Amino acid sequence: MAHTLEFLAFRLGEEEYGIDIHKVQELRGYDAVTRIANAPDFIKGVVNLRGIIVPIVDMRIKFQLGTPTYDQFTVVIVLNVAGRVIGMVVDSVSDVMTLAAEQIKPAPEMGSVVQTEYLTGIGTVDERMLILVDIDKLMTGSEIGLIDTLSA
Repeated sequence: MAHTLEFLAFRLGEEEYGIDIHKVQELRGYDAVTRIANAPDFIKGVVNLRGIIVPIVDMRIKFQLGTPTYDQFTVVIVLNVAGRVIGMVVDSVSDVMTLAAEQIKPAPEMGSVVQTEYLTGIGTVDERMLILVDIDKLMTGSEIGLIDTLSA
C-alpha cells in the first residue's frame, strides 16, 4: 500500500488548508477567551480547557485574511504542538482528507500571505486543493513564538 497522510481540512476565507491530523487533539466551538495584556493581535487570549490554560491563536488575523467573524461555524482546533496545547481559530472545518505522497506537490515560491517556510506543500484531490501547513514550524517559529513567550 502506498504511503498516505491524513490531514484535517479547514477554511480561512476562500482558501482550504490542511494540518497533520496527528497534531489535532480535539475540535471545539468558539467560546469567549480571556485577553492577555500586550499579546499580539492574533493571540485572542486564553481558555481553561479541563485545567490546562490554552492560548488561542486566530489564524485569519495571523495570515492577514481580513476581519474575522465568529459564528456557529467558527471552530477552535485544539492542537498538541511541541508538547504544548494550543487552540487555533478557523472559519470552519470540513473533513479529514487522506493524501498519498504523489498527491502532494511542493509549495510554489510566491510572495504570498503565508510564508512558504510554513507550508509543506499543496495537496490535490480531484478539483480540491489543500494548502498544507507545517503547524509545528508555524506555532514554534520566532514569529509566533508561542511556546517560548507563554511558558516564560
